[in-house]
Amino acid sequence: MQDASTFSIRLTDPTATGQPSRSFFERRRNRRGRGLRGELLPAHLPGARSRSEQFDDWVLDSAHRLERLWGERMQDLQIVVQEIPDDLESRTPETIGGLLGSSTPARPGRPAVITVFRQPTLMAARGFLPLNELVHDVVVEQTAELMGLAPEAVDPAYGRSQA
Repeated sequence: MQDASTFSIRLTDPTATGQPSRSFFERRRNRRGRGLRGELLPAHLPGARSRSEQFDDWVLDSAHRLERLWGERMQDLQIVVQEIPDDLESRTPETIGGLLGSSTPARPGRPAVITVFRQPTLMAARGFLPLNELVHDVVVEQTAELMGLAPEAVDPAYGRSQA
């Protein structure tokens, strides 16, 4: 039978033994002295961008296209990307159906705002529609609502993703 007092653990300070203290990340990534690993994909390749960054780029591309078509009328318009609607819990299934974006008219001192909801738009596409075209259609629909025009009048390319 062993006595409980014979077992002991002694922790030493690595700096006291002359070894430099390195974090786990430094030890793991530079284990054999070859330097840190590089990026998996260089920043200029499309795969290096996250899905949310790609979505933001598509919204920005749509805004630039509408600015080329409408010029000065688009200068006072603000476009925002939001994950989900703020009041999602209070909505009924009937009002949630087509909720991919919303628009708020301009007020004194505040520009008109178009909000594109990322998650509902991603769920609506589900691989059946090209996502970049659906994003453009959402931006065009909300712009048309603010201008009081038909979406086809705002951009002749509207609706190509539903074909």
